[in-house]
Amino acid sequence: MHLFRVYICVLLIVVFTAREVYAQNGLKNFFTPATELNQGRLIGVTVGTTVLYSLSMYLLYRAWYKGHARSRFHFFNDNREWLLMDKMGHANAAYNIGRGYYDLMRWSGVNNNNSAWIGGAVGLVFLTSIEVFDGFSNGWGFSWGDIAANFAGAGLFWGQQFGWQEQKISMKIGWRKSIYPQYRPDLLGKSIPSQMLKDYNGQQAWLSFNIASLIPVGPDFPRWLNFAVGYSGNGMVGGHYNPPMKDEAGREIKFERYRQFYIGADIDLPRVPTNYSGLSTLGHAIQFIKVPSPTLEFNRVNKVRFNPLFVRNR
Repeated sequence: MHLFRVYICVLLIVVFTAREVYAQNGLKNFFTPATELNQGRLIGVTVGTTVLYSLSMYLLYRAWYKGHARSRFHFFNDNREWLLMDKMGHANAAYNIGRGYYDLMRWSGVNNNNSAWIGGAVGLVFLTSIEVFDGFSNGWGFSWGDIAANFAGAGLFWGQQFGWQEQKISMKIGWRKSIYPQYRPDLLGKSIPSQMLKDYNGQQAWLSFNIASLIPVGPDFPRWLNFAVGYSGNGMVGGHYNPPMKDEAGREIKFERYRQFYIGADIDLPRVPTNYSGLSTLGHAIQFIKVPSPTLEFNRVNKVRFNPLFVRNR
């Protein structure tokens, strides 16, 4: 599932980069949303989505499922695994896919409500397809917990788009390299790219609230300033529990599993005023990433601690 999120992010970067290229060459209206249904754009988006879906499912199968034993379709309860960080990933992916596809529909001239329904539905189709893969894999299984997380992410997008016609509360992701992959590299990743996908210890899930759009503020208040709350898990070298491990000297290695909670500031990048279209383009492309900032952390091991810029994994 996390691999697919990377494909979506790459797609968005390509789209917004292309917008900048076209703008610099005098085709400034190319990425301006159509005021009425544009058949050509809609067909292009539909064909592109079909190709992306097929390619993503193929690459995902090769990366995650090829080489693993297949089985009859079955269910699996993984609601106690990874301190729920995998569920956070599902919700985050459903939200951001829905948001990205909504923008494509609006660009094609589809109205707000239909664009919102289609965007959220596309996210659910992608993620449910992955869940079906899990259902036929001997090492995993179809998880109703994952499905619930998918609907939670889509629901957050739908609720805001139907109620406010904008996203005042965003789901974002954060990451920092942890110490744990060296102990179980096959499970948590051997390289930085694979660790970003597989090591839940390095990931954080964030809800970012745009202050100016949620509460009355003065005209001089920065419209781009957000308040964010975050969650992550730490000390995990196994799904349900940490298996026994020893170092090279034969001494037992133990890690305590615990949850981390955060509060801090964030930046709503698309709302940052700029005279440079390139910076605006970049802001839209990476709006799903939590901007590093001073953060207060709460957990039962360290109690309360201050993180000057990046959150800590130990």
